Amino acid sequence: MQPHKARLQFASNVREQRLTKGLSQEDLAELCGLHRTYVGSVERGERNICIDNMERIALALEVRLEDLIKGEKE
Repeated sequence: MQPHKARLQFASNVREQRLTKGLSQEDLAELCGLHRTYVGSVERGERNICIDNMERIALALEVRLEDLIKGEKE
């Protein structure tokens, strides 16, 4: 089963923001209180992540949650 488009968009945006800030997956995981392997699976679009963890990641990256969800044309 193919992951949903929104999940893949979120995954791509998280990875882009993390790399822009010069953070490793381990750094991001520590900042948001999640496990490194969880963050990796989120970035690969493998997780159906809950809104609470989406918010934790957004806060750790210091971006708005909606910026992690929106697509390129928005």
